[in-house]
Amino acid sequence: MSSAIARNVLIVGASRGLGLEFVRQYRADGARVTATARRDDGLAAIASLGAKPLRLDVADAASASGLAWQIDGEAFDTVFYVSGVYGPRTVGLEPPSVDDFDAVMHTNVLGAMRVLPSVADALAPPAGGKPGARIGVVSSRMGSIGLRDSTVGWTYRASKAAVNSVTKDASIALAGRALCVAFHPGWVRTEMGGAGADIDASESIAGMRRALAELDDARNGSFLNYDGAPLQW
Repeated sequence: MSSAIARNVLIVGASRGLGLEFVRQYRADGARVTATARRDDGLAAIASLGAKPLRLDVADAASASGLAWQIDGEAFDTVFYVSGVYGPRTVGLEPPSVDDFDAVMHTNVLGAMRVLPSVADALAPPAGGKPGARIGVVSSRMGSIGLRDSTVGWTYRASKAAVNSVTKDASIALAGRALCVAFHPGWVRTEMGGAGADIDASESIAGMRRALAELDDARNGSFLNYDGAPLQW
């Protein structure tokens, strides 16, 4: 299976953790990288890796509405939406507060619904009858309905089930222009995943990069593990 080489990359949500590791790896491969963060320290971390930093808060309507003009004229062949928060660490059917619910849903779901349309006009054009771009949305196995056997963090689970739906819709709307998939990054040793997680960020990101590069039309709109294996919705 042939792999697409990423040359112009956009990472949304790259101040630390998985997002910053995407920046590090793509820059190491020589790609031109644009990446977003909300705060000065995140922007500085992005710039230190030789990437172009953009200030963006996906949960803020005014900030998100400004993304389109910031990337006007670009032709990204690779896009990853990484922004996400876990929210309340509930067990069982513990109702979230309005503020907690809004914080999780605005970042994990509404953010993607704002960013993906903004990115659509900044994608590399189709070439040779093939889509010119690939989009990966970092979701979670916790959003799977078919694989679910726990209610821990049910607000987060609901948000990831919803962003899987958003990704599927994007794959339909952008058919012929971009291939779009949702990824489970694995249980990763990050601030969110904790020190006892299974894998480190470098392994997770390398796997998702490879899976996205090897994506074909048959798997457009699918839900994949970080190593490319299919997952149940």
